[in-house]
Amino acid sequence: MQAIRYRDFLPEEKARGGFFGGVDFSDFDSCVAAMNDWVASSGVDVIRVETVVLPNIHSVEEEGTTDTELHASSHTLWYQFLRLWYREAG
Repeated sequence: MQAIRYRDFLPEEKARGGFFGGVDFSDFDSCVAAMNDWVASSGVDVIRVETVVLPNIHSVEEEGTTDTELHASSHTLWYQFLRLWYREAG
């Protein structure tokens, strides 16, 4: 039996530019499109797709979507992304 794996599809960061700078994020539809492109090109066996919402995954103090302990405070930003569970084709 092949191992179950996962892959996350996050909104892409885009530099805002201008005097104050900062970043914006692409919309959720871009996550869906990226996932569909990857599934089509990889030929994996999809088990499940989840919408995941986590706080502060882009914070420099956190390790992204694989971090098992994310901190929340009054300045928490929540991020929505897709998690695809799959088995490799074969």
